[in-house]
Amino acid sequence: MNVFLSYILLGLSLAAPIGPINAAQIDKGIKHGFMHSWLIGIGAVAADGVYMLVVYFGVVNFLEHPFMKTFLWLFGCFILLYTGIETIVSANKLEMEGKRKEEPLVKSFISGFFMSISNPLTILFWLGIYGSVLAKTAATYETSQLILYSSAIFIGLLIWDFTMAGVSSNFRKYLTSHLLIGISLLSGISLIGFGIYFGFQAFTVLFG
Repeated sequence: MNVFLSYILLGLSLAAPIGPINAAQIDKGIKHGFMHSWLIGIGAVAADGVYMLVVYFGVVNFLEHPFMKTFLWLFGCFILLYTGIETIVSANKLEMEGKRKEEPLVKSFISGFFMSISNPLTILFWLGIYGSVLAKTAATYETSQLILYSSAIFIGLLIWDFTMAGVSSNFRKYLTSHLLIGISLLSGISLIGFGIYFGFQAFTVLFG
């Protein structure tokens, strides 16, 4: 049980650092409520699952190819810049009272999925941290336990996403319209900053 809990804590610690997903969750929670914020996180976790399978089946050399690295950096740059600009443009449209503007839930899921799967830093994590965890666990435990402990990582990720969605959607009640707009603008600037960083990394791979 202690080992299982340690893997849940690993999942929590991996999700906690502030990054584009957390910034997007905060913005969605404030604008559209819990479900939209939570589905951003669920989309990101789905992308994590894809990379976990990639590492598990050993298809890592394909992702380490310079062409794939460049493509992912550029794709991530586009996704983050688009989301960041959209966030800033719609910041002044936030409404404190009345019904939140409706938006398809699937859009939040897809946004979180593509934001995560196009993030080479996600790949580096799953190759580095999960790869080493996988090697250690596979050497010590049977396949059924390997699946169990990998699931524990996902439980940690989901707990964090649920917490972020709850905090950001409920936080709205205690904010003034000016603060809401300010937070939304900061989220947008943060996403654009990550997008510029991704673009710089693509430039480095291409011309470095």
